[in-house]
Amino acid sequence: MIQRDLSKAALRGEPSYVWRDGQQRRLDMIVKFAGERIHGRVLENGCGVGMYIEKLSALGANVIGLEYDFERAREAKVNSDKVINAAGESLPLPALTFDLILSHEVIEHVQSDRSAIAEMVRVLRVGGRAVIFCPNRGYPFETHGIFRKGKYYFGNKLFVNYLPRALRDKLAPHVRVYSRSDLQKLFEGLPVKFIERTIIFGAYDNIIARFGAFGKFLRAVLQFLESTPLKIFGLSHFWVVEKV
Repeated sequence: MIQRDLSKAALRGEPSYVWRDGQQRRLDMIVKFAGERIHGRVLENGCGVGMYIEKLSALGANVIGLEYDFERAREAKVNSDKVINAAGESLPLPALTFDLILSHEVIEHVQSDRSAIAEMVRVLRVGGRAVIFCPNRGYPFETHGIFRKGKYYFGNKLFVNYLPRALRDKLAPHVRVYSRSDLQKLFEGLPVKFIERTIIFGAYDNIIARFGAFGKFLRAVLQFLESTPLKIFGLSHFWVVEKV
């Protein structure tokens, strides 16, 4: 069993420790929109313990991982010797370097999401793409837990994201959540075009592990909704932008 540091989970989220259907589905989406860029220079901006580094490297990518948390960066070095311990708002990397950047559920945790986005665009080559996953405010659960009376409560909390922004942010000051317009503002004035902007549901591997066939049915129904207007209730935004 994974022993969670709840203070760290509150501030920086929980990285992927086990590779399951949900991670594989997202990797397939990354590869689809990366195209030939997957064989170029790739930055995983917020690499956690390095699971996506391992998978992307196996596909032929020349991957550099960046991780703010020192202990997680050290763990990630098991999968790659090219892991940098630094903040995404000030990348210690030259401009016009990468063909592909992955930001997987990271920008909601950084000190300045606008700066983090601008830095990703800066280090992309012209024609390079950034693939971004981040939390959707329309999802019925706040998945990062909440603070109440000074105490942190880990886990999924129902309807928190539907509260007025000021109250929602008081309960969850440690993590952002995004509407489509929130994300749009982060790219204002930057030299990018939008390749994909959609919302996806999760893979619900934990529910499947517990409930079997019912869990698989639930996943199939929810992922079907991604092709309908009801995708607004999905778990994460999935955006792909290309530098122009």
